[in-house]
Parts: sequence; structure tokens; C-alpha cells
Amino acid sequence: MSPGLFPGRKPSCRNLCPSRRDVVCAGTLGLLGSFVTPVGATPRPSAKSVIVLFMWGGPSHLDTWDPKPDAPVEIRGQFGAVQTTVPGLRISEHFPRLATRATKYAVVRSMTHTDPAHLSPVHHLFTGRIAPKPNSDADGPSRADAPCIGAVVGKLAAGVGPLPTAVTLPWAVSHPAAPGGVAPGQNGGWMGPGFDPFLVSGDPNAPGFRVSGLTAPVDVPTNRLAGRAELIRLLEAAGKPTNGITGLRSRALDLLSSPTVAEAFDLSREPAAIRDTYGRHTHGQSCLLARRLVEAGSRMVTVNWPDDRQSFWDTHGNNFPSLRNRLMPPADQGFAALLDDLETRGRLRDTLVVWVGEFGRTPRVENGGRQHWPRCYSAVLAGGGIRGGVVYGSSDRIGAYPADNPVSPADLTATIYHALGIDPETPITDRLGRVQALTDGKPLRALWG
Repeated sequence: MSPGLFPGRKPSCRNLCPSRRDVVCAGTLGLLGSFVTPVGATPRPSAKSVIVLFMWGGPSHLDTWDPKPDAPVEIRGQFGAVQTTVPGLRISEHFPRLATRATKYAVVRSMTHTDPAHLSPVHHLFTGRIAPKPNSDADGPSRADAPCIGAVVGKLAAGVGPLPTAVTLPWAVSHPAAPGGVAPGQNGGWMGPGFDPFLVSGDPNAPGFRVSGLTAPVDVPTNRLAGRAELIRLLEAAGKPTNGITGLRSRALDLLSSPTVAEAFDLSREPAAIRDTYGRHTHGQSCLLARRLVEAGSRMVTVNWPDDRQSFWDTHGNNFPSLRNRLMPPADQGFAALLDDLETRGRLRDTLVVWVGEFGRTPRVENGGRQHWPRCYSAVLAGGGIRGGVVYGSSDRIGAYPADNPVSPADLTATIYHALGIDPETPITDRLGRVQALTDGKPLRALWG
């Protein structure tokens, strides 16, 4: 984080006052809290599955979803803001595909928290609880962590069929400069490894891409695998599984013995034209694989920004060339294609898609880059019954702080649970025997009505 940019400062009245352009936009946008639901319409959560597109590294909200075209150049940066298909809603010029699909998604412009580290905010977002060691890149994952969303869904609302309930791809996010390495909050935590999401490591865009662990050894016949699976189920029924380990073995055998699973992970079954639409890059093909998985029965798929060995969205320097040439084109293409594909296949209403990073970037450009800034950033939600073409919350005139309706990472977690029909206040007992709600956040119910 930049120590010279508003250190410890709270938003002033001047920063919270909207510009003339903001006032005009507020009169034309479907700003949540002010729009009127049409007579007879009763929008409500309808998601059966969730796809989270996690932009690891922290995208600049000012250069993506919340441009400030009237701000000084050191704030607004080098990019222009384009009008979308929703009157009054402007986003970055480098999201051209998404600009033409604005009626399909809702933009949350008031995400906020106080943790400027990379690793610990991941725990906050994916578990709905502040990390055991917040403001830190020193702690990796631990079995003392709260369980991630996928683990909870696997326990309370597991899918039907052999597909893993929760899948993470194409890797578990980590940061080479962080002492803790892998970010916490990506596994089953104290619920045990039996509830860890199924991790797909590798590049779905690579020729001959295959997921390891889905093919039985050639010397083990299918009927023998089926016999082993049945034996394990009988043993589980007769005793108590320990930390989900026996359940994990049973799931592994299901994966090996089911052709449905192998087919769902096989991108070669997709027409070349569809693969081209998503983009022949890691992120695009990861989005396509996510669509295949939710269609086949998975309920929670997390698509992490790939390990590009170029600092991901962490644009401390070279911010504008990195966004323009390396980051925003594949993000724009993959997200837009996913929305179109889900809609064409009749699956957008029952699939919630969430686009978010762990924080935003500083309003002021410094040495060609923007630094960590958790005080204000943006997220986008689509599908699952979400009202499209609307904006929830707003930032001040330079994007430094929320001007209204602040949303925490835990609130976004609660919104995902709510979309799936899971009460975020469902009591759950942790490893110390304490009964607590699933998340510390509250769902954004206004997104549906």
C-alpha cells in the first residue's frame, strides 16, 4: 500500500459529494434502492450453481468498473470510459464486450475492507470471516481456518451425481513475494480435507490438457473399482468418518469410476468455434471448463486468475500497459463469452457468476502504477435471478471510499449463500465446539428485488 495516499484518513464531505455527472447518471441508472420492480415481477434467488471469477492480485476499480472521467488525470488515468447498453452506466473502454452486455449484470461499486495484504483478504472473501491473522501475507492455509464456501456447500447442499460439488481451477492462488505462499481460505479448513474443493492444476488451453486423478490404473478393472467404492460406503455407514477422510476416499473412487466425470473435464468435446469464442488463453478456457462443470452437476466452481508469472493483477508498476495488453482483453472475452453461453443454453438464471478481486488499487497513479487499496473497489454479479443493468452502491468522486451502501467481503460471501438458497445465518459448530453463523456478512437481497 502507498503510505503517502490518504494514510488513515476517513472520507471527507468533499470526497463524498457526487459530481454533476454522478447526479445525471443516478437519474438514468437503475440504482438499487431507487428502482421500481415491475408489477407482477417477483425476482428471487434461483441459483443452483455458482462460478466465481477471482481476479487474483487486485484489479484497479478505476480502470475497470468504476472510471472517473471527470477526475484529474492523476486519478482517472490513461483510459477512457465508454457508455454501455445501460443508459448512464460507463465502464472502461478496454471492456468492449462487457459494455455491450451490461443488461446482464449488476455492478457493486462499494466493496470495502481494511486489509491491504494479498493472502488474508482471500480468507475473508471465501469464508465470510476475517482471517486468523489479518493484514498479513505471512500465514498460509491451516486446518484452523474457517471452511471456504465450496466446503460449506458440499456439507449442506451437495450436488447430485459423481461430479465434485466444489472445484477450484486452474490453481490454488499463491503469491511468490508472500512468505505464507498459498492464500488461506481456499479449503475445508476445520471441516477437514474431505470437504476440500477438487483442485484442477494445469492450463486448460494447453494441447492435450487432461486432469490428473480421473483415470483408473490400467491394471484395475472398472468392476473392481465399483466394489471398492461400495465397501468404503459400507464401512462409512458402520462407523464415524474421521475429519472427512473416508468420505474423501469414496469421492476419489467415484471420480475414477465415472465416465461422466471424465467427460465433463474434457474440453476437446467442445466445438472449436465455442472454444474460440471464450478465447484460446488460460482464462478463457478455464471459464469454459467452469461452464461444463456446473452443467454437469458441480455447484461451486472457482476460476482463479492463472499463474501468469507476471504479478497477476498486482499492477504496482506498468499499470496501464499491463491492463490494456495483458489483463483486460482475456478477462473481457472470457466473462462475456461465459454470460452469452450460459444464457444461450438456458443456464444463466440458475447460475450465479461473480467477478471480484481481493481489493482495488489506489486512486492516485504513482510511478506508472497503482498500489493496494482495500478501502473501495468493485465486484460484478450476474445470473441466479440477479437484476441486470443496475449499480449497487457508489464510490466518492475519486474512488477512494464508498459514498453509500458499503459492502464487505463477508457480505459478498453471504450473498453467494443466499443465491444458493442457503441461509447465511445457518448455525455451524466449529472445531472448538462453538456455534456460529456461516458468515459474518449480510446478503445483498436488494440485488433480486
